[in-house]
Amino acid sequence: MPLRAVPGSAWRYGRGVGAYLDAATAVPLHPVARQALHAALDDGWADPGKLYAQARRARQLLDAARSSLADSLLVRPDEVFFTASGTAAVRLAVRGGLAGRRRAGASLVHSAVEHSSVLHAAEEHVATGGRAVSVPVDRSGRVDEEAWRAAVIAPDVALAALISASHEVGTVQPQVEAGPVPVLVDAAQSVPWGPVPGGWSLLAASARKWGGPPGVGVLVVRKGVRFPAVPEDAGVPAIVAAAASLRAVHESAAAEDARLRALVDLIRARVPETVPDVEVLGDPEHRLPNVVTFSCLYVDGEALLHELDRRGFAVSSGSSCTSSTLTPSHVLEAMGVLSHGNVRISLHAGTLDSDVDRLLAELPSVVSSLRAQAGVTGL
Repeated sequence: MPLRAVPGSAWRYGRGVGAYLDAATAVPLHPVARQALHAALDDGWADPGKLYAQARRARQLLDAARSSLADSLLVRPDEVFFTASGTAAVRLAVRGGLAGRRRAGASLVHSAVEHSSVLHAAEEHVATGGRAVSVPVDRSGRVDEEAWRAAVIAPDVALAALISASHEVGTVQPQVEAGPVPVLVDAAQSVPWGPVPGGWSLLAASARKWGGPPGVGVLVVRKGVRFPAVPEDAGVPAIVAAAASLRAVHESAAAEDARLRALVDLIRARVPETVPDVEVLGDPEHRLPNVVTFSCLYVDGEALLHELDRRGFAVSSGSSCTSSTLTPSHVLEAMGVLSHGNVRISLHAGTLDSDVDRLLAELPSVVSSLRAQAGVTGL
């Protein structure tokens, strides 16, 4: 009997105190995932590729999990493969998609705001003699549709990659066509909210984005797509937990979408009202329900994150700039927005309204204090 969540239920994250507001990185383990994982540890520890009884039981669990996850994504079970992470799924998808289409061409088309795993795979492709074309986005992070169409119909294009929704600012991309060219969609941020629409051929996702255990990536390869054999690299108990938790999350997705979208609307409205010289980033309408990013002028982003952490708020940054790398976010740079002093807030089902209320109450004084320390006054 499958484990199910009570619709609309919420859960608090792990141990400790404070408000965890970094769900775009990882969501706390869903209670259904925890239950499924513990149950599967007893029966799913053996190698499912062997023939003895324990292995056959592990194979049964793996097949059931694959079928469940396929149902959640509205795809065929034999189109679903498991990797060690979402990043591994993306890189495998790029490499496999290009390899399967080497006779058609050697060009990879991608948006300028893809996850770094796509960009790293593109760099590897170029280093081995291939070509990569980056398609620009507007200030909200939405891809230029005209430029996209022109890029994908060019001769020699083997694969196109378009993220479904931004990890950094939450902007959802339009459904664009690529003709006969296979499209890879990085759906890590979208899958928790339901099946991903559109004419994609390859899809990558990560279980830890919806409350499944870390160490499980999902790669979907549509039938008819030329693709090398996929080496699966994830443990059966973790896969079982990932599949069970995705089904549970989808059961309450509509209710959580409405609740979290209202909280994000509140943040988007209140922060510019209470904190001077702040820009809220991303598309205000075409966006994920749970992600909001804003930039604070005259504030060091790393100092802001540390101060919020000291006050009990676990948030991330819409910028990858750190004191060690000094490299700003490629996503924010592509959007043409401020790439320093950023805060990304991403909510999940365990987020309480009071967490957001407290953040909104304390943020103005935090920013004011940091600006004063930097010698910026009179704002």
